[in-house]
Amino acid sequence: MLLDFARLMFFPALMAFAAVSDLLTMTISNRVSLLLVAGFAVLAAAGGMPVGDVLGHGAAGILVLIAAFGCFAMGWIGGGDAKVASTAALWLGLPHLLDFLLYASLFGGALTLLLIQFRHLPLPVSLGRQEWLQRLHIKDADIPYGIALALGALAVYPETSWIRAVDLSHVASWI
Repeated sequence: MLLDFARLMFFPALMAFAAVSDLLTMTISNRVSLLLVAGFAVLAAAGGMPVGDVLGHGAAGILVLIAAFGCFAMGWIGGGDAKVASTAALWLGLPHLLDFLLYASLFGGALTLLLIQFRHLPLPVSLGRQEWLQRLHIKDADIPYGIALALGALAVYPETSWIRAVDLSHVASWI
């Protein structure tokens, strides 16, 4: 029952935290990525994930890490985004990697367009006191892409083996 609860909540909660953190501060703590890696290891072991599957998940994480740090080196994305993208790929694995990247790209494009529009509008005085909104409103500011990464990961997560392994008969008793 605890394992099912962890499968349902751990990854989504940390991805939501990463998104909110990126929105409010334009940073994602290294702790989030470290917790995601540690949580993956613990839950994979506790759930008896086959070694071949663990290797496939690891390969997805490493592939995204290499590509994301290439993007980071070019100045296209932030370091926190690169780490969160790779740890999300670790959790989602090779079977869901392309779906994750597609969703994250679509959400990222929509987020970028929304922020461009937002940055062309005057910021109301009542909202102008909010430091995080001021930061988002700066015309040449970065895009908090952690939001798109989290949304992409959360769109794919229900289709993964993590959720398929949950015994839904116990879930009703939690409520």
